Amino acid sequence: MSLNAITPIDDLGVLHVSGADALDFLHRQLSNDFALLKHDAARLAAFLSPKGRMQASFIGVRYGASDVLLLAHRSVLAAVHKRLSMYVLRAKVRISDASAQWRLRGLMGDAIATAAALPIWAGSAASALPLQPWQAVASAAAVAGPAPDAATGTTDQTASGAAWLIGLYPAGQSARALWISAAADAQALPPDTDAAVWAWSEAASGIATISQGVVDQFVPQMLNYESIGGVNFKKGCYPGQEVVARSQFRGAIKRRAYLAQGLATHLPEPGTEIFTPSDPQQPCGVLVQAAWQPQPAQPQPGQSQPGAGQPAPFAAIVSLKIAHAQEPVHWLHGGQALALRLDAVPYPLLEDI
Repeated sequence: MSLNAITPIDDLGVLHVSGADALDFLHRQLSNDFALLKHDAARLAAFLSPKGRMQASFIGVRYGASDVLLLAHRSVLAAVHKRLSMYVLRAKVRISDASAQWRLRGLMGDAIATAAALPIWAGSAASALPLQPWQAVASAAAVAGPAPDAATGTTDQTASGAAWLIGLYPAGQSARALWISAAADAQALPPDTDAAVWAWSEAASGIATISQGVVDQFVPQMLNYESIGGVNFKKGCYPGQEVVARSQFRGAIKRRAYLAQGLATHLPEPGTEIFTPSDPQQPCGVLVQAAWQPQPAQPQPGQSQPGAGQPAPFAAIVSLKIAHAQEPVHWLHGGQALALRLDAVPYPLLEDI
């Protein structure tokens, strides 16, 4: 399926990490390298418990000289904001919820070129398409960062014209990118498609986002994060690092993320358990996220629309025991076993470091 769309992204919020020590602080707390983060890249990263379990997943971009914007699922934003703040101590760091100050757009197909042609990118390299996953283009205002307000003596946290265009992994045949801009500039790229289309593209891309329903269930490798740029094994210590390293280097990876497709009248929730017919009492995996497959405006005769009371198709990401990946699997709804069809993720797995 190939789509061209500009969609709102309503399920992600924004944390603004500011201060002279912001990059070093995040480098010590998250699974990826933030000490060397430049304006031409974004970072996928996880915030882990001491036992190596994912509390949140982030996409991070550099803002100005030392600030960082972190995008995370809104359902975990408040909790992870509190947890990260506990580690600040004497560091010159301030963490604030800046969700209201920024607008996020999901871009698919030809919409990426449309966004890259906006005047906001004057003097940047936005014309260098296609963008590779986690490649970023920052506007001049994003590179300059927030500036002090001469009238009030405070810092404006959302400089007018600050924007980023970030390459993401594709969904099927559709190229994808993420657009971040100050809320006041959001009218430059109005959505033309429902947010549900973006939710489907996220599931179809195989890049999982941690939401409240799956907090504390996975080490990063269970969602393939080491294979999609979410873990740096060469950086210094961070919470949960020993568990992540041991899983990788001792061959202890027993679960992986897979794509899945199914039919249902109700969309399965994150955290839904998955079973095999050979062991219907013991779950072999967990559903991470799911979204309805986009349907044409004029459906074909007999084609079900989501919410119409008849089974409709959905896409999902599941984390499954590798030993069961070749078996039939299902989830339960109303006491009924509903089949899932598993597919390999559309990117190579990093089996050896």
